[in-house]
Amino acid sequence: MPAIYYTIEKAASAEYKDRGSRFIAYLFPIASADAFKKQLKAIKEEHPKAAHHCFAYRLGTDGNTFRASDDGEPAGTAGKPILNQLDSKGVTNAAAVVVRYFGGTLLGVPGLIAAYKMATTLALQLTAIIEKPVLISYQLQFDYTLLNDVMIQVKRFGCVVQQQEIQLFCRMVLGVPQAQEALFLQKISDMQGVELTRVPA
Repeated sequence: MPAIYYTIEKAASAEYKDRGSRFIAYLFPIASADAFKKQLKAIKEEHPKAAHHCFAYRLGTDGNTFRASDDGEPAGTAGKPILNQLDSKGVTNAAAVVVRYFGGTLLGVPGLIAAYKMATTLALQLTAIIEKPVLISYQLQFDYTLLNDVMIQVKRFGCVVQQQEIQLFCRMVLGVPQAQEALFLQKISDMQGVELTRVPA
């Protein structure tokens, strides 16, 4: 399994027009299906009169979680072309919603595929593709006196603090970059008084 994955740096939007129809693409990074649903709801509220709100997303560092919707367009003419554009860039934890305002002229199946593809492509050109480490979650529990020593290792290995409770006895959930996992575990296990458990994915 690779130790890195690719995603988009930030949200972007672009518009494409064909024979009177407007296709507005919204592209954004997401961390979960629930986060996507909130974004989709907001876009639908912003464009209540649009004919279609088609979308695709891919989630997870293995890229195995994905969904595509034609939202009333002929099967395979919207969601799949949108997803194909995300996949052509090799990104995950990313979503695209393309809002269509019908312009009165039918575009046909090839025209629709081209339009949804082009709108997504234009939005993808407006954001950078970035590399992120695959993170493995671990819970650490330790006495407050060890906080400074623990934080030195957290910074040294580029860990991400996902949760923390700092009291006399501290609890911390860290995302440890997979490439640094073995070294990090070795350093932490060398420290007296730190209890380490892996958090199930």
